[in-house]
Amino acid sequence: MLVVHHPDQRLHDPDQVFRTGKFIAQPDRAERYDIFLGIVRRDRHEIVEAPLNRAEAVTEVHDPAYVEFLKGVYRRWIAHPDYGPVVVPNVHPTHRMHKKPTELLGELGWYSNSTSCPITEGTWPAIFASTQAAVHGADRLASADTPIYALCRPPGHHAYPDLMTGVCYLNNAAIAAQQLTKRFGKVAIIDIDVHHCNGTQFIFWDRPDVLVCSIHVDPRLTAPYYAGYADEIGDGAGKGTNFNQPLPWATPDSAWLQAVDAAAARIRGFMPGALVVSLGFDAGEHDPVAAFKITDHGFAEAGRRLSALNYPTLLVQEGGYLSPSLGGYLGSFLRAFEEIAA
Repeated sequence: MLVVHHPDQRLHDPDQVFRTGKFIAQPDRAERYDIFLGIVRRDRHEIVEAPLNRAEAVTEVHDPAYVEFLKGVYRRWIAHPDYGPVVVPNVHPTHRMHKKPTELLGELGWYSNSTSCPITEGTWPAIFASTQAAVHGADRLASADTPIYALCRPPGHHAYPDLMTGVCYLNNAAIAAQQLTKRFGKVAIIDIDVHHCNGTQFIFWDRPDVLVCSIHVDPRLTAPYYAGYADEIGDGAGKGTNFNQPLPWATPDSAWLQAVDAAAARIRGFMPGALVVSLGFDAGEHDPVAAFKITDHGFAEAGRRLSALNYPTLLVQEGGYLSPSLGGYLGSFLRAFEEIAA
């Protein structure tokens, strides 16, 4: 399997995030990148570094003004001597508020709906490198005789065109899928991260050329709370091209794999030219998120079933956080995927 990455993804590494009224350990540490890269090196996959030359692919999905804001917000922040060392918003608009401000704190709140996306000096180069791994993976997929794994970190599936949320800043999977539509026509996305892909859903909500399937913990129980329900099926020309399967807390392998099969059936019926897998491992039984109970065997079996769809496939890394099992989840999935693809 071809693996695409970039070392700049390590540059974003805040150690804390403010949630539930307190500072807690940040789940998305740079060490995740090291673990994933170590696994693909151990298993002797072909590894390439993505060139950082496809900025235009980002603004095909994201608002250019938002992208420019992300590039420059840290510089603006540190110009205030009384602000803290990490960029974190403290005000946010609601559905009753419609004017975008230009003052720093107001604009920061406009582009973020929570405190879960801290920004440091290394955040912009890291999130841009993450997008470029996904874009280069999409570019290589057309001529590849193998599936491609885009080692993307920070993750992206919660990010909207102009909104950072849920430790996601730019939507790597959506950016890649947009590029793939140019070469393959219709593209299917299946997201197996434990959280709903609310950003990805929004981006393709009314598009008939991209099918979005998500298997996730019931949003009545946890983030993203406001999206991910089964009755969300798309709208307009995209009506019927959004398929959500919210599942109960502590879902085990058997029920989760039934949902994978249901999504696979939808994908076959859609008849896409290519497949994007938003590959999260936070459904794992030992992941600190602790929402589902998916085992190494479950991830391996999901890899086999998705590989058996036999589409040109780009795997885009999403969640999966620090535990002794994290690297094993990736290794199990990739080995099983390649067994079928070979």
